[in-house]
Amino acid sequence: MKHEASRGAETVAADGTTATKSPSGSQTLFRGLDLLDVVAESGAIGLPALAKQLGLTRSTTHRLATALVERRLLSQAPREGYSLGSKLLELGYLASQQMDLPRLARPHLEKLLDELEDTIHLGVLDEDRALYLDKLTGRRRINISSRVGDRQPIRSTGLGKALVLDETEARWRELYKMEGPPAPGAPDEEQWVAWMKDYATRGVAFDLEENEDRIRCVAAPVRGAAGQIVAAISVSGAAQYMDDERMNTLVEDVREAANAIARDLGWNGKRGPR
Repeated sequence: MKHEASRGAETVAADGTTATKSPSGSQTLFRGLDLLDVVAESGAIGLPALAKQLGLTRSTTHRLATALVERRLLSQAPREGYSLGSKLLELGYLASQQMDLPRLARPHLEKLLDELEDTIHLGVLDEDRALYLDKLTGRRRINISSRVGDRQPIRSTGLGKALVLDETEARWRELYKMEGPPAPGAPDEEQWVAWMKDYATRGVAFDLEENEDRIRCVAAPVRGAAGQIVAAISVSGAAQYMDDERMNTLVEDVREAANAIARDLGWNGKRGPR
C-alpha cells in the first residue's frame, strides 16, 4: 500500500537531482505519521522500501525515521530495518487505561436507542459470565430485569454468546456444560453448538427467550485494537416486537453500532487470531 505524502517541500533541479527544503511543521508531522502507518502495516522494513512506500526521497525518509527512533517511536536493527518502537507500547497502555469503555460506547448506544426504541446493553466477559456495564432502557412498555453489574450466563444470553464467538467448539461445549442440564424447551448441547457455529459465521448472536420468558435479543461483538472481542452490545425487546423477521432486520444495525465502537477503540477491521 503506497502512502501519498505531500512533496511540496521537494524540488527537482535542471540536472534531474532532487533538492529538499525544510518542510513545514505540520507537513513533517503528517509525514511522520504516514511513516508509522507504513511500518505498522509492513512490519520490519528497510529504508529503500520505506521511502518508496511513502513516495519520498531516501534522505527525507531517513531524517524522519531517525527522529522517530530518537523518540523511541521506531526501533532500528541492522539488516532488518525499522519496526515499531517501545514508546508506542507505553502510549498504547496509557490510552487503554484512560479509555472508559461505557463512556466511549454511550453515544453509539444512545443513537441505537433513538433509532430502535428497544433496550440496549453493553457488557464484557467476566470469567465465564457476561458482566453488564451499561443499560439504556427502551421506550416500549416492557420490563427487562437486567441491571448494570449483573453477571449473566453465557449459554442463555445473546450478549454472552456474542462475547465468545471467537472461541473454539471445544470451549463452547465447556461453557454449555457449566450451566448444567438445559431447562425444558431450551436447546440441547448439539443444537446450541450448531447455533454458535452459525452465529460465528454471521458475526451476531440471538437470545430466543432462553434467558428471560418472552424476551428476545440480537447481540454483536465489539473488537479491540488487536482484533479480539473485548465487549458486546445487544438490543433486547419483548417477543411481540422481536419476531424472526425483525430480528434478522436488526442484525445489520446492531453489527454496525458494535463496529463503530470498535473503531473508536482502534480496531482496523481485521479479526484477531482465534
